[in-house]
Amino acid sequence: MAAPRLLSGMGCLYEMPAALGRVRRPYSTSRTFAEVLRLPKRQLTELVFPLQELQRHLLPESGPVLHLKTFEPSLEDLARAESLFTASARNRIEYLSSAERLDHAPDLLRPEVCFIGRSNVGKSSLIKALFSLAPEVEVRVSKKPGHTKKMNFFKVGKYFTLVDMPGYGYRAPEDFVNMVETYLKERKNLMRTFLLVDSVVGIQKADNIAIEMCEEFALPYVMVLTKIDKSSKGHLVKQVLQIQKFVATKTQGCFPQLFPVRYSYKSDK
Repeated sequence: MAAPRLLSGMGCLYEMPAALGRVRRPYSTSRTFAEVLRLPKRQLTELVFPLQELQRHLLPESGPVLHLKTFEPSLEDLARAESLFTASARNRIEYLSSAERLDHAPDLLRPEVCFIGRSNVGKSSLIKALFSLAPEVEVRVSKKPGHTKKMNFFKVGKYFTLVDMPGYGYRAPEDFVNMVETYLKERKNLMRTFLLVDSVVGIQKADNIAIEMCEEFALPYVMVLTKIDKSSKGHLVKQVLQIQKFVATKTQGCFPQLFPVRYSYKSDK
């Protein structure tokens, strides 16, 4: 059975409750959502609730625990989230425009969320997975780091705008800091920033620049851990605990719960 690309891409951005065994009926007419509910319980948990799966690898007497339930939506919430990203005549999902400077960005009233991260962290791949139920939306993904050079704006129905920011670090645009700093500081309708961190290598020096900007401008942001299927469970647990501790002790505006996502968003998973 094919696991849907949308939920595998989103990881636990929209999580399933712990009581997966009580699932009896789909809460959505979407074929994608129904396929998720038919997966074996263990596979279902690992797919959409990876933190819960990781918790199994911690010894009860070890002390540290993972933040699992700060954000714990219901099945109805999960279905509603999927419907936001499903294109239809009444829910138009489309690319709007690109901009190198904030004064070139579209003047929009709806709320915005932006995705930011190091070059080659998997940002464009994640956004492509989110738009997998809107096949007419083209999100270019490249194996070469630093492919995204501009701020790319996507309309998600009447609900919000999603902004794909250029990657920082290797092959970043020369004016990256000015471009991104101005956007984060002055964009009035920016409601949430998703900061992607490579779970294989953890928080790097370049990531600290983005973290400092979010903290300085008092922005609410979330850390998304990418490529969780690229390392062993033991290494991943260690990285999650280290990053979770960093969030708890070194940040004020970061959401306490981490959101892990896979590197592979293929439908044969």
